[in-house]
Amino acid sequence: RDLEARAQNEFFRAFFRLPRKEKLHEIVDCSLWTPFSRCHTVGRMYTSDSYICFASKENGCCNVIIPLREVISIEKMEDTSLLPNPIIVSIRSKTAFQFIELKDRDTLVENLLQRLKEVNSSNPVHCNNLQNKNQKTPAFGSTCVLRDSEPAHPGTEASQSKETSECRKESSYLLNAEALRSDFHQSGMAGLDFGKSRDQIKESLWDDHFVEYGRTVCMFRTEKIRKLVAMGIPESLRGKLWLLFSDAVTDLASHPGYYVHLVEASMGKCCMATEEIERDLHRSLPEHPAFQSETGIAALRRVLTAYAHRNPKIGYCQSMNILTSVLLLYAKEEEAFWLLVAVCERMLPDYFNHRVIGAQVDQSVFEELIKEQLPELAEHMKDLTTLASISLSWFLTLFLSIMPLESAVNVVDCFFYDGIKAIFQLGLAILEANAVDLCNSKDDGQALMILSRFLEHVKNEESPLPPIGNHHAFFSDDQEASPVTEIANLIHDSYEKFGDHSVAQIEHMRYKHRIRVLQSHEDTTKQNVLRVVIPDVSILPEDLEELYDLFKREHLIRCYWETTSPVVERHDPSRPYAEQYRIDAQQFANLYRLVSPWTCGEHTDVLAQRTFRLLDENMDRLIEFKGLASCLDVMYNGEMNEKIKLLYKLHIPPALTENERDSQSPLKNPLLSTSRPLVIGKSNGDAVDYQKQLKQMLKDLAKEKDTKTEKELPKMSQREFIQFCKTLYSMFHDDPEENDLYQAIATVTTLLLQIGEVGQRSISLGSGSDEFTEDLQPEASASDQDAVFTDTVKTPHKDSQPSPVTEGDWTVSFEHILASLLTEQSLVNFFEKPLELKPKLEKAKLNQYSLKTNGMSCQSRGEHTKLNMQ
Repeated sequence: RDLEARAQNEFFRAFFRLPRKEKLHEIVDCSLWTPFSRCHTVGRMYTSDSYICFASKENGCCNVIIPLREVISIEKMEDTSLLPNPIIVSIRSKTAFQFIELKDRDTLVENLLQRLKEVNSSNPVHCNNLQNKNQKTPAFGSTCVLRDSEPAHPGTEASQSKETSECRKESSYLLNAEALRSDFHQSGMAGLDFGKSRDQIKESLWDDHFVEYGRTVCMFRTEKIRKLVAMGIPESLRGKLWLLFSDAVTDLASHPGYYVHLVEASMGKCCMATEEIERDLHRSLPEHPAFQSETGIAALRRVLTAYAHRNPKIGYCQSMNILTSVLLLYAKEEEAFWLLVAVCERMLPDYFNHRVIGAQVDQSVFEELIKEQLPELAEHMKDLTTLASISLSWFLTLFLSIMPLESAVNVVDCFFYDGIKAIFQLGLAILEANAVDLCNSKDDGQALMILSRFLEHVKNEESPLPPIGNHHAFFSDDQEASPVTEIANLIHDSYEKFGDHSVAQIEHMRYKHRIRVLQSHEDTTKQNVLRVVIPDVSILPEDLEELYDLFKREHLIRCYWETTSPVVERHDPSRPYAEQYRIDAQQFANLYRLVSPWTCGEHTDVLAQRTFRLLDENMDRLIEFKGLASCLDVMYNGEMNEKIKLLYKLHIPPALTENERDSQSPLKNPLLSTSRPLVIGKSNGDAVDYQKQLKQMLKDLAKEKDTKTEKELPKMSQREFIQFCKTLYSMFHDDPEENDLYQAIATVTTLLLQIGEVGQRSISLGSGSDEFTEDLQPEASASDQDAVFTDTVKTPHKDSQPSPVTEGDWTVSFEHILASLLTEQSLVNFFEKPLELKPKLEKAKLNQYSLKTNGMSCQSRGEHTKLNMQ
């Protein structure tokens, strides 16, 4: 049910091209009065947080988009046999929409009124949008009428104009109040006398259409308007209609002053995005006079920089500069910004980012459409990825980079009205027009030449503008002549032959191919991560791959079980491959229990927490896969000295914290006495004299320090040493050689306590370490040695003298610990025995989900018990 609701939500946003934040609330069968046909049109009403939308049952017959911010009232009318369950939605442009045959009308109206109230409270000032042709107001609102109307609310218009003017006064940057076309296209038309040009005829047709179908964002969108768009929007109306069709006009009206503040906040700041923007500024339509001047370049810089500041996740991507340049030609600067927002964030989702997932998905959809619509071409070109690669720029730049500008803007007209569907069908029309030549092509290079030459010669004879060369074109003018194709004819063919795919069908194909594209990306990510990590570890590649899958699965389990967790922080596709997936302390603890060989019973979680803190070098509470792999590599494949060094690091800061040390240590007061013998009785009756070993060990360590270049590890205090010993004791539990290991660690502990005391006395008396081996006592019972491992400290032996020194004075180094452990063969055998990671991984795959399920069950039982106690 949740998946179905999500799919409906996605379809709703895609069909009406609404912001991603819009949440669908109701889908209601109804009929809408359509004055142009003088009847009620059967269809469905869709309501969301900020919109009321209508789509006729007959595809393309009539669609309506009503932003709630344009609604004045929603009223129930008298129920009659002719008009059952009617409601009237009145909007600010003095228009009303009548819906009938609404089931559960009372609840629907109540919900709509509640949302209307919320929208009005968040947008208290409604800007006027009824501007005439010659009005110079910096912004126009979402119900803008394109000509010959009077303001419905002059007070709000004045307020809005004043607010925008104040924002502009505060800004140190002079924003363009008119489209660049107004300043730079006039020179191209000088001396040209078209009489009543084709463009003027189109304007007249649009004026007639506005009278009958409406001229605001709430206009009736029918097949007739699609035909007008396919003919090419008149130059004077193009920018405003782009705003209406994309509904960018609603964003513009809802955010007065937002763009000005963005410009102020972003300009002058240097980052990777701004460096890339500066590099591409002069590559954006350099053949156009508007971008041969500082006026156009400065406006382009402001819009791109402001958008990168608004949406750092996208920032700036190549091809955004070309698109924005064209937007600035036909729209005011602030309007161009909101058009860019509409394109990047809802019309072409996931196109403009590091991985261009959206473009790759649409490339896959395009391949499927080629197989379906052009089977002969698909049969000839077995590998359609070539065509997909060639057509990538078609999708990324909406043909602006590979067609003459005066032709490509007609394509953009269709895109703003019909969305990505227009690009799909035009692409198919281009391939069909060149199908014979493509089938006869010998290689990919020739196919590229055929398509590039064709697109370069797509002309727009009806354009009132002089032809503008395209520096992106693959061929220059001296190439072999090619037949000219009229853009209007090409667009007409695309609608006639390939326009039968509905938005629902395209979205369904997008969902299907998105899964495949994402899986391909995930496979690429995994291979790149493994390629980075494999050289640094000794884990077998196949085991490392299994480990990566466990790591990623732990991330996905967290996404499923804990929807409130900040998943975005743990998965960032824009980061380097090895850093894209990260896990937190709890996720790491789960993996540690599953795959670590160092399990210590109840002490395992404590050791996992310390290991996480050690690996979290930047202290962001997240670690990457490489950290986990390198840590396990030491545990499974490291030499004994590497394993001991890791254990040592786990028992000093930052792995061992002050709070943990105080709570976990069995030593509260006084410290353990270090008056211990250096002659230890073995179980077989033999005695080993460690006095000479200790003396020689100290001499060897002193020599090593002189030649050692590696950074020396901090020394371990006695409290930290006790924790280190407890960990070792826990690790030996249930080992086949458990008794020997306990005896060995007791012996080593005694030796190290004496070493620490030797160092302590050496510092306090200022004498060499050699002098202290002669005063050591001869014997001690095994019970004293075991005191280190108990949870509660036993009273020191009656013959022992309590140490008068503070804990901070007693220290032992890593070299001391390593050398002492090497004296016991059973300990050496324990740390050098071969360990197999594969069995752990196989078991972990079976237990990973159950571990989470059991954890959730225990948590639920704990909360239930707590509630009962309360």
